[in-house]
Amino acid sequence: MTNSKAILQSSMNKKNSPKYIRCVNDADELKFHYKVHTAIDIIEEKLNLGNKIANDVRELFLGMLYSTEDYKIYGYAANTKIKFVIILKSSNATLRDNEVRMIFRKLHAAYSNAVCNPFYTPGDQIRSNSFDSSVMSMMGII
Repeated sequence: MTNSKAILQSSMNKKNSPKYIRCVNDADELKFHYKVHTAIDIIEEKLNLGNKIANDVRELFLGMLYSTEDYKIYGYAANTKIKFVIILKSSNATLRDNEVRMIFRKLHAAYSNAVCNPFYTPGDQIRSNSFDSSVMSMMGII
């Protein structure tokens, strides 16, 4: 992806506290916390609705959660209740749901590799160089 596409990628734990946030511009990180937490509320609603319908068969990619004038917010929830949020600029009409779904799958795989590290303490912030470089390459920073 190019810099104009990805704004923020976030990983939240089961208790909805951020474990990793990466912005194209680090100065905008605080600005996006509100959007991420709003997206997490929507993810929780979708997951609770999904549990009432079918508990064992669920799509991990939740699609576009909501959009604003400037941004589109997408969500993904793993079976372990780890949630991922990606915020993209609304002006980017070239990215389709299938492409966003693939980005989430790559992000989930990178996350799995990071937390499977024997030196990672569950519940801590993710401070993996390989995870960080994977996310940055997805965002087009490298």
